Amino acid sequence: MVGPLRLMTVHAHPDDESSKGAATCARYAAAGHEVMVVTCTGGERGSILNPAMDRPEVRDDLIEVRRAEMARAAELLGVSHRWLGFVDSGLPEGDPKPPLPEGCFAVGDLSTQAGALVSVVREFRPHVLVTYDENGGYPHPDHIRCHEISVAAFDAAGDPERYPGVGEPWQPLKLYYSHGFSRGRVVAIHQAMERAGLESPYTEWIKNWTEDKRDPGTRVTSRVECADYFPVRDEALKAHATQIDPTSRWFAVPMEVQRQVWPTEDYELVRSLVDSSTPEDDLFAGIHERVSA
Repeated sequence: MVGPLRLMTVHAHPDDESSKGAATCARYAAAGHEVMVVTCTGGERGSILNPAMDRPEVRDDLIEVRRAEMARAAELLGVSHRWLGFVDSGLPEGDPKPPLPEGCFAVGDLSTQAGALVSVVREFRPHVLVTYDENGGYPHPDHIRCHEISVAAFDAAGDPERYPGVGEPWQPLKLYYSHGFSRGRVVAIHQAMERAGLESPYTEWIKNWTEDKRDPGTRVTSRVECADYFPVRDEALKAHATQIDPTSRWFAVPMEVQRQVWPTEDYELVRSLVDSSTPEDDLFAGIHERVSA
């Protein structure tokens, strides 16, 4: 019998793990597999997006507050967690945009940062690694850098000549990009809300979705059914109370609509060292056979 398999997801900031693939992680953890979330930065430059948490004592201790939020989210999802320890770059705004802060994650040395992730990969030994696409899911500089170091670590972790002395080499077998907000998903939920006579939170989003806007849905190869874990996902999101307003759009769609219309979380298989044909419904597809062989 094959023992527990291991899944690692790599994210830029605390709260990203709960808005991108959280129900998948909860499903696999509940099934007895080992799941680790790696967070590249501490979210130090994140804004307080929940008005109820915008208080002096929270602003003055934001780093520790966000660490506590992350610990609670990981507990709810049933996953282990590791900080890589890099500094949040913030999201530059304005025209022209200001330069990124000195010493932040997005302008750090890519090789050094990848080495830090390689160390965690070699320790945890995941069979599957999940991260963002080359656009970062959306073009935040930390999300793009998260993509870059994740791909670099996937390539380097199994090579004994790369990062010698940083743990025993370990090669993950599959690499995925997470794709959450495809046009198909947004439109399907929007139409279901309208049919039910409910106000859709996506009306303006769809109206502003131009023809040339990239649609990650065209890249999806793998859909993991995890609707039973959507409530856990939402509780993990709410654990990030400085970032998530419980009255916001995140929670405007009734759970029964989400379950019926789009019961999956969606991924793109980018690299596979095992035999697995797409479309898939399991991120471990092909790995069970490889591990038991």
